[in-house]
Amino acid sequence: MSTAAGVDPLVAAKLGFPKLRYVFVELERRWSCTTLPKDLVQETVAITDLYVSGSNLRLREERSLSGGPPLLRLSRKVDVDASTRLISSIYLQESEFALLKGALQGNTLRKLRHRLAGPDEVTLAVDEFEGPLAGLMLLEAEFRSPDARERFRPPWFAGEEVTSNTHFTGGLLATQGRPDDRLDGARATRER
Repeated sequence: MSTAAGVDPLVAAKLGFPKLRYVFVELERRWSCTTLPKDLVQETVAITDLYVSGSNLRLREERSLSGGPPLLRLSRKVDVDASTRLISSIYLQESEFALLKGALQGNTLRKLRHRLAGPDEVTLAVDEFEGPLAGLMLLEAEFRSPDARERFRPPWFAGEEVTSNTHFTGGLLATQGRPDDRLDGARATRER
């Protein structure tokens, strides 16, 4: 994640981020993935996201499978384009998290995030979804610069790139389910 330098302040303001000094810019690409390269896994965390209805807010609970304190936060995320996102977050104590979790309505998404060893300018992770999305895995690459994003060549275990397919974003996965399930349903309806 990098600072907001390089993002047009007028664009950021229109998206509801009037002060760029409180914003991070996430530069990311995503691919479908059918294999988890276990030899590259450095850490695995369990993530539960609550995508708050009617908003761009996400309440995240992140717990390392190897122990340690949880990371609890409320974030606001808005896309500038398919691979650039503005994010602001508030880190929470357990009591604050419990208060918000009990008060907010939305759709929940659960996954295991396997953080992988990768190149210096890139952070790699495979998200292995649980519950109704079980079987879906996405490789995410997060970059420190636009140049690194453009130069990056996906590893051998990356499938089809889905960065530009909004159906593979967390919010839509939580509210609409697996993209292939929706496509299969639409095909069946057309064939009748």
